Amino acid sequence: MTLNITFQALADPTRRKILELLKKRDMAAGEIAKFFDIALPSLSHHLNVLKRADLITFRRQGQELIYSLNLSVFEEAAKIIIKFFK
Repeated sequence: MTLNITFQALADPTRRKILELLKKRDMAAGEIAKFFDIALPSLSHHLNVLKRADLITFRRQGQELIYSLNLSVFEEAAKIIIKFFK
């Protein structure tokens, strides 16, 4: 995991809100879009940044992509931060 990519992805408030939504449950892009007043290409960009940072994963369900959190990346980042402050 590249910590720089992780922190860059987390730096954006829209992406943090997406992660908050996915913390509650897995969601399709259309469901996520209902919580934002942005164009779908912009939402797609944010989802791609989160995917590149490995913060979210997705699976295909019919025609939809269902997104979910990748908790292992959060755990790894937390370990690095805790180790830094020891």
